[in-house]
Amino acid sequence: MADRALVLDDFIPYRLSITSNLVSAAVANTYEALFGLTIPEWRLVTVVAEAGGITQQQIGQQTRMDKVTVSRAAIALVERGLMQRHANPDDRRSHLLRLTEDGQTLYASVAPKALDLERRIFAGFSGAEVAQFVAMLRRIDAVAIDLVQESHGGDGDQSPRR
Repeated sequence: MADRALVLDDFIPYRLSITSNLVSAAVANTYEALFGLTIPEWRLVTVVAEAGGITQQQIGQQTRMDKVTVSRAAIALVERGLMQRHANPDDRRSHLLRLTEDGQTLYASVAPKALDLERRIFAGFSGAEVAQFVAMLRRIDAVAIDLVQESHGGDGDQSPRR
């Protein structure tokens, strides 16, 4: 790979970005039409559902979304009555986000649609291919995080955001 000319359509980081954008658009269209949720909002609903109670900072670290995106999505979900802020007993400067009963009901509707969408996207691949793909993505994530940390002098808070 070292002695080749750059062809954008064959450049793997570019291909990852294009594929990510295409999948995100399919997800966004589905969730907006069915649930009135943006991608950041459905990510928050899902992360909060899985965590039970989590801070906005933890959500940003886990999802690689920037602080403003997380904050806007949290505000929108709180205003819609899908999420509540609770005092964080471990840190008075932050709040824990938790789903309301309506939020839990929404998550129960969103989760099967998410799994169906994933199934449709990967229907042409074997289970082993999907597992290998996920493993490769996790390895790429780790290398990319290391590269970002190197470029920021080891500051782990500067990880790549999506």
